[in-house]
Amino acid sequence: MDDDRIKYMQRCLQLAKLGEGLTESNPMVGCVIVHDGRIIGEGYHHQYGGPHAEVNAIRSVKEKNLLAGSTLYVNLEPCSHTGKTPPCSDLIIEKQIPRVVIGTMDPFPEVSGMGIEKLRKSGCGVEVGVLSNECQELNRRFFTFHREKRPYIILKWAQTADGFIDKFRGDLDEKPLWITDEIARVAVHKQRAVEGAILVGTETAVKDNPCLTLRDWSGRQPLRIVTDMNNRLPSELNIFDRKVKTIVLSKDIRTGGNNLHYLPVGDEDAVSFLLHYLYSERILSIVVEGGTYTLQQFLDRNVWDEAHVYVGKTKFHEGVEAPLFDLSRPVCREIFPQSELLIFRNLRE
Repeated sequence: MDDDRIKYMQRCLQLAKLGEGLTESNPMVGCVIVHDGRIIGEGYHHQYGGPHAEVNAIRSVKEKNLLAGSTLYVNLEPCSHTGKTPPCSDLIIEKQIPRVVIGTMDPFPEVSGMGIEKLRKSGCGVEVGVLSNECQELNRRFFTFHREKRPYIILKWAQTADGFIDKFRGDLDEKPLWITDEIARVAVHKQRAVEGAILVGTETAVKDNPCLTLRDWSGRQPLRIVTDMNNRLPSELNIFDRKVKTIVLSKDIRTGGNNLHYLPVGDEDAVSFLLHYLYSERILSIVVEGGTYTLQQFLDRNVWDEAHVYVGKTKFHEGVEAPLFDLSRPVCREIFPQSELLIFRNLRE
């Protein structure tokens, strides 16, 4: 493959990532415009509802007359429909840009292939598939959402070196013991900033009383979700502080309001119910943070895409066992002072 095409597409991906955590439910997109081997315009999608990457790149070009002799590079197929903004494919045609290089097709049904077809019918030369795998990897949440009709699912937990996520705590006032270190906790909050929602089960909510918010990182707060099928959770828990939108999965119809909403699951399977709800709300991803029972429900169904397992150096010798999971084949690892992060992908072999 031509080195220049790779170079410019890599730049598109660099630009696209600048919108991480800000574009949901849209994808991350970057765009580069090249004339005679020189970049004359760049742009990326800054936030949901704002101008798309192609628009920002075209606007950045100072000498607009050069567009008619330029090549536009973009990591995702230009849109062909009117949503929050007009179609980018129409703008490319209007500006008479003669050549477009696309990383990958858009899986969104209202676009998929139609933006490419519109450009080709206008006489524009279109090439598709430059760094296709890398382009899909960047927007794996977006692709999973549209292909699987559900959010991208990340399972996350911390466990000791001997395989426990907690000690046995009979007294609810007894504080949880930290397994990881401060730097690892910053990494957890950074992860929350780029995901759409975060889920914990009843036991975790009662025993740990988590806030499930960003405190060690800046960004958009994820939607908080907690299961409470038997109405066990006391109203004074941090998750009920109404500072962030919170969903409670319950068997009953209950009154919430002011950032607190109850969803009656009834006799439905809670996992399936939740995934359908998140899909209907156009939430691209969810982090499942525990506890073991909640995590195991996703593992047993094989309904997950990534697992982020923080393994500390400490040992509990006894306690609440971590989920049943093979830690032998991580796709990558990150080392912290008192722990390490192992990341796994579900290959669904």
